[in-house]
Amino acid sequence: MKAKAYAKINLSLDVVGKREDGYHLLEMIMQNVDIYDELEFKICNEGIKINCDGGKIPLNKNNLIYKAIDLFFKTYDIKSGIEVSVVKNIPVAAGMAGGSADAAVTLKCMRDMFKNDVTDEELMKLGLQIGADVPYCILGGTALCEGIGEVVTPLKSFKGKTLVVVKPNFGVSTVWVYKNIDINKIHKHPKTKELIGAIKSDDLMYVCNNMRNVLENVTIKEYPVIRKIKEQMIEYGAIGSMMSGSGPTVFGFFDDDKKAEEYYEVVKEKYDKCYITKTI
Repeated sequence: MKAKAYAKINLSLDVVGKREDGYHLLEMIMQNVDIYDELEFKICNEGIKINCDGGKIPLNKNNLIYKAIDLFFKTYDIKSGIEVSVVKNIPVAAGMAGGSADAAVTLKCMRDMFKNDVTDEELMKLGLQIGADVPYCILGGTALCEGIGEVVTPLKSFKGKTLVVVKPNFGVSTVWVYKNIDINKIHKHPKTKELIGAIKSDDLMYVCNNMRNVLENVTIKEYPVIRKIKEQMIEYGAIGSMMSGSGPTVFGFFDDDKKAEEYYEVVKEKYDKCYITKTI
């Protein structure tokens, strides 16, 4: 079985509280983009084997694909082996949920290959044991995610919008960013309800003028190049630009495809991981 695992960006990301166990409570709007890893699953005699082309990811039990297969097999008492081949296109440690997307599509493929009667809701509960972004990645599209990310509400699709995505030539640890966020120092929060209304009316300009990611407070302070990329996108005609997730990836929406292509041609000379793509 072959499948595509799609990356996400955040149209907003707000930290609204903290649980007693240390997890932050979030309110964020997630959006899939047309950048994807390609996974192929083959049944084998025993064990879980992962091969990867194009990305520096662990190939052992630390990989989220491995964890997803192992969890699914143990939960539903499946005795089999799986070999997975991965073509890695989503950048690693980038704030685009690449690992979570791979885990989500793995769970869906395991269901299709071994146990068809498992619902998406059951898969989302399983996925939460692997990572907070996995439930959203199982659902995909445009969605409001709350709690630690596990409460997922589908929104009207915001597909077909052109954007350029740039990942600087370094990764950022999500754990480090959340450890360093001070909720009391967040003075500007996203207007999440208003953004949901703008998405419903397909108002790209409102979304671009009001999207906000409070984690920028931490990541940009440590990596000022993120701000420079945001500013450069605006100079080249983006109508809005923001960091995705915990960073360091930056995206910019363009209402003119020609301007997007011009900027992409400039920026790809400097950064290895650049994409001109669309929301899906």
